Amino acid sequence: MADVQTMPMRTLGATGMQVSVLCLGAMMFGAWGNPDHEDSIKIIHTALDSGINFVDTADVYSAGESEEIVGKALKGGKRNHVILATKVHGSMGGDPNQEGNSRRWIMQEVDNSLRRLQTDWIDLYQIHRPDPTVDVDETLGALTDLVRMGKIRAFGSSTFPASQIVQAQWTAKDRGRERFRCEQPPYSMLVRGIETDVLPTLQQYGMGAIVWSPLAGGWLSGKWRKGQEAPDSSRAKRRPEAFDLSIPGNKAKLEAADALVKLAEANGMSLVTMAIAFTLRHPAVTAAIIGPRTMEQLTSQLDAASVVLSDEVLNKIDAIVAPGTNVSASDAGWENPALQPAQLRR
Repeated sequence: MADVQTMPMRTLGATGMQVSVLCLGAMMFGAWGNPDHEDSIKIIHTALDSGINFVDTADVYSAGESEEIVGKALKGGKRNHVILATKVHGSMGGDPNQEGNSRRWIMQEVDNSLRRLQTDWIDLYQIHRPDPTVDVDETLGALTDLVRMGKIRAFGSSTFPASQIVQAQWTAKDRGRERFRCEQPPYSMLVRGIETDVLPTLQQYGMGAIVWSPLAGGWLSGKWRKGQEAPDSSRAKRRPEAFDLSIPGNKAKLEAADALVKLAEANGMSLVTMAIAFTLRHPAVTAAIIGPRTMEQLTSQLDAASVVLSDEVLNKIDAIVAPGTNVSASDAGWENPALQPAQLRR
């Protein structure tokens, strides 16, 4: 198991903040995953005791419950030693103005997150998804004001395509705004599309990369194998379409996952360890988000922080899933509105 002394640290973009290469994702704390607050808090504390100093949540996770659990866990002295990240964008109610990237909503929701997190400041405030209805300058203006007010220390984006990352950087320069310091994209051995342009773009602008779902939504847990019954999975119950093997993309993921299990075993490690270590091997990646629901899941992922995959193993992974490709197109994490049927009709 990784510990406080051996957990590697990296600088988050140009923020000067040192973060652990494993970031504790809190999406599964609350109604979406583990509804037991005390158990979730124990998992958070164990992660901190193991050397993790980076915790990521979002307002939309279990409708604010995840932020409340994180707030309870960090209350007191622990808060000062944690780089705390959360997000805004997703719908938080039936009101159409309780979502998106508008100045009105960002200014309102940051105070709600601060209250739930029981803190005076947020280290990293992230825009959870692009919003085609809002000028990015309006979003950057609101975030810049929050930095100057001291409510947030830095801000970033999540699941933005490369073109919009560049647009935001140029807008910030042109309008004299603070800029996005990092991006949080999906990345795993099965979802490698960001290698084509997102990761090189982040390197060009000196931005950090905090990658989510290194286990590909559970496909790289080691439990999905050819010729075996599907495992009992909370994710599969919540999103059955993501694991329906009658869908060609899911069938292809099963084929790749089975081959990757064999590769991991041949190299004396679990697929979980290899999957997380794979994401950390890319020079553009700052940290990988692990999102445990149970203590067992947390402890099974900690060792990946100290594993460096050899070039030989990386080459074999490339032979199973080609660089820059997503095994299933549906795993990109963001749907381009320009490709929606209504936009394509003449």
